[in-house]
Amino acid sequence: MAGYWGPVTASTEWCEKNYEISHYVGEFFNTISNVPMILLALIGLCSTIGQSFEKRFSVLHLSSIVIGIGSILFHASLKYGQQQSDETPMVWLMLLYIYVLYSPDWHYRSTMPTFLFIYGTAYAICHALFHFVLVYQLHFIFLCLLCLPRMYKYYIYTTEVPARRLGHMYLISITLGGICWLVDRNLCSRVASLPVNPQGHAWWHVFMGFSAYFGNTFLQFCRAQQLEWNPELRYVGGWLPFVKIVKPKTH
Repeated sequence: MAGYWGPVTASTEWCEKNYEISHYVGEFFNTISNVPMILLALIGLCSTIGQSFEKRFSVLHLSSIVIGIGSILFHASLKYGQQQSDETPMVWLMLLYIYVLYSPDWHYRSTMPTFLFIYGTAYAICHALFHFVLVYQLHFIFLCLLCLPRMYKYYIYTTEVPARRLGHMYLISITLGGICWLVDRNLCSRVASLPVNPQGHAWWHVFMGFSAYFGNTFLQFCRAQQLEWNPELRYVGGWLPFVKIVKPKTH
């Protein structure tokens, strides 16, 4: 079905029926489900800037906002150009995570960001030219796997129970999101036969929004420990964690 944005040109479609809810939104639930990611990233960004945390964490939250907006554009229009605004920033975000995770112990400080910038630019050009689908998915999974050993290292060196619980929340949310993505992607024919579509890809967006927030907050806590900023976990509304730091006074 063609809607407001015209024929579908995206190289990937999901299990939600096109233009079923609105003539102006290609995949309604896959579009609005990006809102939690954007709101969570805004909360994290305000906390990070308000406490003068390192700029890398502001960029992490900003990247989540960019991904959320790009995903809205993609799922609303189902156009290939907008698909790039969703998928390419996801790769850039993972490269940023690699920098944040590995740079503290990297002896040649200028080489890592330079290499990651060149790599990210080259990938974006290749992805736009060759319309990767499976290659993009495998590449994204590979970048995620590169981050996990370092995340685990931070986890085992963190003795604070609330921070470790935050690591558990990150792992649970990314796992649930992955399951939703796989079911929606590979079992669509069965899902379509259900009385109600569970909207697996929309739940992927929601869980990944929480996963990004929990992961960023966990990394902020660990980094604040490294810098001896006396981090504590506080909670917005009694349930959403954020890092409160007390920087030592300089004389």
